[in-house]
This record gives sequence, C-alpha cells and structure tokens, in this order.
Amino acid sequence: MMNHPAATVCATARAMRRSVLPAPTRVWLRAAICLSYCSLATAQETTIESSNRIEGDMGVSAVSNRGVVRGVADSVSALPYANFDYGRAFVRIDTLGVKTVPVGYGHVELIARVSQDGFKANTPALAGIGDRRSSLPVGVGSLQVTPVGAVFINGFHDFGRSNGNLLELIYGARLDAGRLTLYPEVGAEYLSSQYVRYFYGVSHTESLSSANAAYQPGSALNPFVGMLGEIAVTPTWYLNFYLRRRWLDKSITASPLVARAQQSSGLLALSYRFR
Repeated sequence: MMNHPAATVCATARAMRRSVLPAPTRVWLRAAICLSYCSLATAQETTIESSNRIEGDMGVSAVSNRGVVRGVADSVSALPYANFDYGRAFVRIDTLGVKTVPVGYGHVELIARVSQDGFKANTPALAGIGDRRSSLPVGVGSLQVTPVGAVFINGFHDFGRSNGNLLELIYGARLDAGRLTLYPEVGAEYLSSQYVRYFYGVSHTESLSSANAAYQPGSALNPFVGMLGEIAVTPTWYLNFYLRRRWLDKSITASPLVARAQQSSGLLALSYRFR
C-alpha cells in the first residue's frame, strides 16, 4: 500500500450521503466544519502570506513502489510532480489542502490525499480474494517548521471502503552540502483496525472461496525512515531523489495476503522551481 511518502519530506524542503454516518466519520466531519468556521472567523487576524503566483516546484517524476501483497508486482510509474504553495492553498505531491488557523510554528490545515494503496486481486496467489479499492483520505493536519526541524502531524479518515483512520507523525531535518541538500526523516503511522482489516484481512466469505484462512487483524503502528536529496542543476531546475523504508506491524505481516515485513519506495523527479 502506498500513500506517497515524499509529500511530507518535500514540504520540509520548501517550508523547513444522506445515510447515517458512523461515529469516526462524524468526528472528522465535525472537526473539518469547526476548523473551517474558525478560519473564517479569524480571517482578518491570520497572517498567511498570500500571492497570486505559484511558489515551489512543478515537473515530472518516476515513482517506484515495492508491493507487499502476495502476487502484486512491484511498480514504477511516471507521474506529474507538484510541490508548491499558492496563497493559502498547497500541493505536496499526493497531499493537497488549505492553511487555516495559525498555531505554533505553522497552521492547522484541512487536507486530502490522493492514494494508491488499493490492488487488483487478479493473480493466482489471490484467487478467491476481492479487489481492494484505494482509500479516500480526508482530514486535518499541521506542518510545524521549528528552529530544530519540521514536524508533520496529520490525521485522516478514509471515506472509501475501509471507513478507517490513519494518523502520522514525522520529523524532518535539513543538511546542506554545497549544491546538494539532504532532508532525513523519521516517523510512524498508525492505521486503525478498520483500515488494516479492509486491506489485509480475509473475510469469512473470502476464506471459503480461497485457500486462505479467515483473518481479522487489529490496528497497526508502522515506523519508517526516509531520505530526500535535492540537487540544483541550474538556478531554477532541480533534481530530487527520495528513498523510504517502512517496517510493517505484526498485525499486517501475519496476514495470509502479505509476503513481506518491510516496504521500500522511491522517487526521482526533475522540476522547475517557481520563486
């Protein structure tokens, strides 16, 4: 499963249904509504720098992701690369949002993520298992650019099939070495039991139609480390490379659908920097 991790580290580089909704969904909706109201109520006091131009990077990238589900091949995709601010709005590769109320060294942010964590169960190893659709994460977060590094605190609710929650805490630093700048990161993500069960669980019905035993896992805590490198090719063109290693919780690795205990991912991008 892959919610592209370079989104968080690249931000450090720039900024150093009418149905009754379940309780977790109501919490996220209420939080978003309250934050939107607070943003409007304090608009005259907010000091976010606003401009009518893009400030940041746009280009193209190649993204690699090592699959952890049995029978799901590793992938390499060519994708647009966007990592910029536009007034209150921003895009951080796969995460987009708007800054609202100032808090600490940053702002409360209303965020959404473009996710690619689903998979097709169209291989012999997954015979009898249903497809998993990618999540639709929407939530609240904050980027705190402190004197000793950047801290990301994000919370999402999946409005897709899992109806689960995802929380992440990340610390990123900066190391300068001439034309090369490095941004090491360390962090962890928490996946609720609903989230883990949807992607890695095996229902009773699936166990009857496949060779897998039923499996209903609990929540998961996945630590990770990463490194982004940024090289100035010219004053306006940059080459970025990124690597991340994630260690999967036992509730995930114990699934009969999972083949690996670790997941590696990477990115290589060429971008133009708007100033």
